[in-house]
Amino acid sequence: MTDANTLSRREQTEVDAANASGRQPVLFVHGLWLLAGSWQRWAEMFEAAGYAPIAADWPGDPATPEAARANPEAFAGNSIGTILSHLETFVGALDRKPILIGHSMGGLLVQMLAAKVGAPATVAISPAPFRGVLPLPPSALRSAFPVLSNPLNARRAKQLTPSQFRYGFANTVSEAEATRLYAEHHVPAPGRPLFQAGLANLNPWTEARVPRGAENRGPLLIIAAEKDHTVPAAVSRAAYRIQKRNASTTELVSLPDAGHSLVIDNGWEKAAQTTLHFIEAQTGHMRATPLRAVAS
Repeated sequence: MTDANTLSRREQTEVDAANASGRQPVLFVHGLWLLAGSWQRWAEMFEAAGYAPIAADWPGDPATPEAARANPEAFAGNSIGTILSHLETFVGALDRKPILIGHSMGGLLVQMLAAKVGAPATVAISPAPFRGVLPLPPSALRSAFPVLSNPLNARRAKQLTPSQFRYGFANTVSEAEATRLYAEHHVPAPGRPLFQAGLANLNPWTEARVPRGAENRGPLLIIAAEKDHTVPAAVSRAAYRIQKRNASTTELVSLPDAGHSLVIDNGWEKAAQTTLHFIEAQTGHMRATPLRAVAS
């Protein structure tokens, strides 16, 4: 597995470009079963709005879904701690602290990173649970069962079947779109982070922990997807109730028709504009190019 403190060539190129641009950097962090390329359309939108987008890999991530499927062992050993260390390397390489945006396990990771190093703004989209988040809806258990059903998966990278992906990710889109999303984006995922987040309340030493009183955390938006099976909206709302105890601004937005694939499916632009509007409100940034309207 790649050293967590080493940026890939692609990552270093994006960091160098962000530093040279003088623009506010935005760091995108993917979740389980996706790669950095899943943020491509978001990056284009944020660049048009005047930001410098950077999409983080997890240590050992292959460059493409095809390569990831062919060699899942390359990133099977990742844990929440190794990924967080990699993200800290990103922050250290940038001239300015980045805005943080993460989905699913990435949504947990950006909350942890913001609490540790501070951020101008952070958006956690359907974030994986951390210690203290108590709801455990049946759909979340069913979505996680392909991994959590076998303790040996904590040392493996596990790929979902198309039907498992359809239930956990793509339950709000058509069968045709679910098939396309699976082919274009789905990759095996390391099992250990899912065990860490899923069992966080049973393990006092878990890495899946977000300090509640971090003074430099900065503004936080949690986006709940009301039809999400993997991270049900009740889990996002529970995270919000904990995070709102922080002295910094904390907001919650619920997207009524969204599932877990909301960052890559046909509704991605609604989630992206919700994210962008929060960031602009918190940072006072004026977008460079007006965005076209999206139906609510």
